[in-house]
Formats: sequence, C-alpha cells, structure tokens
Amino acid sequence: MRTCRLTLGAAVAWLAAGLAVGAAPTALDRYLTGLNSLSATFTQTVTDAHGTQLGAGSGRLIVQRPGKFRWDYQPGDSAAGQILVADGKNLWFYDRELAQVTVKPVAAALSSTPIVLLSGSAAQLHDSFEIDGSGTHDGLDWVQVKPRSAEADFSHASLGFAGDKLARMIIDDRLGQTVQLDFPHSERNAHIDAGLLKFEPPKGVDVIGSAQN
Repeated sequence: MRTCRLTLGAAVAWLAAGLAVGAAPTALDRYLTGLNSLSATFTQTVTDAHGTQLGAGSGRLIVQRPGKFRWDYQPGDSAAGQILVADGKNLWFYDRELAQVTVKPVAAALSSTPIVLLSGSAAQLHDSFEIDGSGTHDGLDWVQVKPRSAEADFSHASLGFAGDKLARMIIDDRLGQTVQLDFPHSERNAHIDAGLLKFEPPKGVDVIGSAQN
C-alpha cells in the first residue's frame, strides 16, 4: 500500500494504551486511555520532497478497538479513491480506480499504516513503534512515531493533539512524500455500525492474496 494513494494510502495507527516501562505518558497515551471507538472526518494533502502538492481529498475514518478500522478516502477531483478495512483478521485494501483488492492477514500488516496507532493494542503499539513526545507548537501537543520495522510503508509520523482530540497527522513515506491529515470533526466512543467493519470484494475486481477465515 502506498501512502500517497491511500492516505494514507495511507491508514492509519490506537485501546487504553499501556506505557513502556519507565516512560512518561505522551499525548498519544493519554488520548488512547478510555478510547473504545472513534468516528472522524479528515482532509488530506500530499506533497513531494520539494513541497509541490501532488493531490488532495477527504474521507472518513472509523475505529473499533481493538483491531478494527475503516478508512475511506476520495480525492478531490475523482470519485475513485481507496478503502482500507481491518476486520480483526484481515487487512483489505480496495483501489476503486484500479478495480483491485489486496488482502493480507492483519497480523502481517501491524506496522504498515499509521492507522494501527489508533486501533492496535497497547502491546502492539509499543512493540511496533518508537513513540516520543516532542512538545507543543502550532497550538498542538505533538508526538513523534517511528516504526521499528524497515518494511513499514512510512518512515515517520507526527501526531498533533488539541486537548482530547486528534487534530493533525503528518506522515513521511519512504518515497520522500509527505501526507498531512487534518481531522476537523471527530467523536470519541461513537456508535459504530458493525457492517462498516466488514469487507466483501465487489464483483469483477481482481483480488490479490487470500483472506483468513
């Protein structure tokens, strides 16, 4: 999954978070405490290494902890876009434009998308990412996240919090592109329609991989 196509391209990385031994709680730890579900809208911009904008769009994120989420993104100039769904067993990525679905065991993709920071367990969070607070600027309380795996789709992410809300996420992918996500509206512990956290490949699309039952 490429960050520039999903986001995320890229999804995405969040239970009552336990803290690493001896570590002070970050804004992310505090945000995750008591978080069972999340419903949020977002806007997205993608820029290259020179700051040139490559694309923009908007979408919706829903999270049901632990382990389930749906990321639905549409670019501003197209009805195509992508959907990323973690149903607890599988991670589905549907590219509407390519009419293609990729599926893999969710355990094999725990560190591939920053959305896991919002849906994963405390153990997964600290096992899969290095997490450090970086102070306050631009009116937000920031946390820096770096995946421990070299196979992750992104190299670094910054999460900005305004009080008890996630306000912004900035993701640097391994292609030198930067994705900025702003969350203008979000609801903690919202009622989530269970059907939105399931995925059935549309008829006629190519499916790559095998789903775990």
